[in-house]
Amino acid sequence: MHKLEFKTFYDYDLSQMDINVPVTLRSGSKSRELMAKFDPGSTFCVFQRIVGERLGFDIESGHLQWIGTATGRFLTYGHEVTLEVLGFSTTSIVYFAADEHFAVNVLGRVGFLNRTRIGLPVLA
Repeated sequence: MHKLEFKTFYDYDLSQMDINVPVTLRSGSKSRELMAKFDPGSTFCVFQRIVGERLGFDIESGHLQWIGTATGRFLTYGHEVTLEVLGFSTTSIVYFAADEHFAVNVLGRVGFLNRTRIGLPVLA
């Protein structure tokens, strides 16, 4: 049997369908605080276009990346940011949606989940 210990405990809202956590994105002297959902099924960290614009990015100057989902695909652009979540900080390439109507912020495997240890309780 393995014993896991964690520095941070976050009591997420069990009444919600998703696990949403507070996130801060930083680029230079600019930062944005927002809520994002843990999504181990998502390959990348993807954020709304407006978030990237408010960080000062020219969105289309980033690394072009098409992302596929069960319902289709969408275009994103990657930019390097400092990503802070629950006391953990890392520099990552995250992707901002090309479509201004994209309304979700997601913490995926590459750039976040592959750099952390997260434990989720099993509820009986």
